[in-house]
Amino acid sequence: MREIRQAEAALEPAMEPAMEPASESGATPGKIRLDGFRRFLGRPADRTALLIWFFWHVATYIYMVLAAPGRTEAPLLDRLTPWDADNFIAIARYGYDGAPDMTDAPKLVAFFPGLPLLLRNLHWLIPDWSLSIVLVTLVASAVVAVALSRLSDSYREGTGTWTVLAFFLSPWAVFMLAGYSEAPFLALAIPAWLLARRGRWAAASVCAALASSIRVSGLFLALGLAVMFLVAENGRQWRKLPWLVLPGVPVLAYMLYLWNRTGDLMAWKAAEAQYWGRFPELPWKVLINTWNRSIDEVALRTSYQEEILAAGVLVALIVWRLVRRRWADVAYLAPQAVALLAMSSFYMSIGRASLLWWPLYLSVGIVGSRRPWVFMAYLSVAAPIMAINVGNFTTGAWVG
Repeated sequence: MREIRQAEAALEPAMEPAMEPASESGATPGKIRLDGFRRFLGRPADRTALLIWFFWHVATYIYMVLAAPGRTEAPLLDRLTPWDADNFIAIARYGYDGAPDMTDAPKLVAFFPGLPLLLRNLHWLIPDWSLSIVLVTLVASAVVAVALSRLSDSYREGTGTWTVLAFFLSPWAVFMLAGYSEAPFLALAIPAWLLARRGRWAAASVCAALASSIRVSGLFLALGLAVMFLVAENGRQWRKLPWLVLPGVPVLAYMLYLWNRTGDLMAWKAAEAQYWGRFPELPWKVLINTWNRSIDEVALRTSYQEEILAAGVLVALIVWRLVRRRWADVAYLAPQAVALLAMSSFYMSIGRASLLWWPLYLSVGIVGSRRPWVFMAYLSVAAPIMAINVGNFTTGAWVG
């Protein structure tokens, strides 16, 4: 009987259903495909960041649909591409001369060429200009989500999800939805900051240079990177120092183009002064002017008040980073404070610019991960304003 049982046991493997063949390493093809998919998506924190990005977009598009009745009948793309988006598209289509019937075309030089050049190069693939710029923002905001998560984790492991949530619930996060330059800029600037923290100065400088082609804020980023280089704890790699000049090249090239075109190296700044009232004023006078506008211009009262609050947040953030001795953060933020609070006759687009202050969202995310009540307090203020601003902006009202 023992021999019979041994024979039956030997036959059992052959009687089992055929299994999927294994690779030489012992893994089945199905498992290999799944592992490859996971590697493509990156770390678990990356996937969580992308989920936040995805569901935030789902929620905001739902809100856009619900906010429209009785307020606007404009097509969806038109609601996402007003004002500056129209200017970027005009440059991409016609250059800085603008459309033949554009009476205020001289203002276009206020916009740096990086984003219009990208739109022009995408035009063969996406013929609809409005769709193209909205898709650029969509893809760039996904890059921002992952990069910001990784940057936060580089300071404190496990905080990336908190920071990404704080960012996408910012009061002015609607500009991660609309066809504006904030998302493309951040999709290059945040990776530049992260690469610099890892000591990869050449790659960081290339990213910063591309960011500088989109916004002059790239020069503030370059200053922050330079200070980070000087205080680097892992040792200064002096042979990499020349790379830090690279972010200034696109700005210089654009200024030389303007000089050849208009005879004025600073024609972009002159256009800002002429068309948007951006000229130097004493900081307290700028504050008074903004407050008076909030009283006199009823339709924009809330917007101006939000600008004042954003200005206060910027000042407080700089003080906080000084206290924490985050010198690179201060070097990046302080020039923005000068530009926003003293180089304009009234507060304009400070709220929108707050999306560029990633040290703010890092602070909220990192502190909030340890003290959830801080994060909840932030959300209780930021999230309702974000929702209202999404509704207002996409129905024709200016915010930020």
